[in-house]
Amino acid sequence: MSLLSELKSIISSLEIPVETGVFSDKAPDEYIVLMPMNDDFDLHADNKPGIDIQSIRISLYTKGNYTVTMARVVNAILKTEITITARQYLGFEYDTKYHHYNIDVEQFYEMEE
Repeated sequence: MSLLSELKSIISSLEIPVETGVFSDKAPDEYIVLMPMNDDFDLHADNKPGIDIQSIRISLYTKGNYTVTMARVVNAILKTEITITARQYLGFEYDTKYHHYNIDVEQFYEMEE
C-alpha cells in the first residue's frame, strides 16, 4: 500500500473530490489536490533500507467555511496511523474565491524483501 492510495480512500469516503498533482476537471466549490512531496529511506547501517517514508501535502480548496472541511479531513486522518506533520492556512484567493488550506502528512512503511 502507498500513502497516496490511503489518502485517496480516506478523502473519497468523506465525499470530497480528490485528484493527484492538479485538479483536471472543472473545479467544484470544494476539492482536494494531493501532492507527493518526498519519498525517503530511514537511516540504516547495512545499506539495506528497512523503512520507506512517504510524505504528501493535502491542499484543500473551498469556497465555503474551510474550518469545517479541514476538521473533517484532520479527524479522518487522525483515526488512522498516518502522522500529520504540519497544517497551514494559506489564505483566501481573491481571483478564484477559494480558501486554501494545507495539511502535510507522513507515513512509514516497512520494506518488503
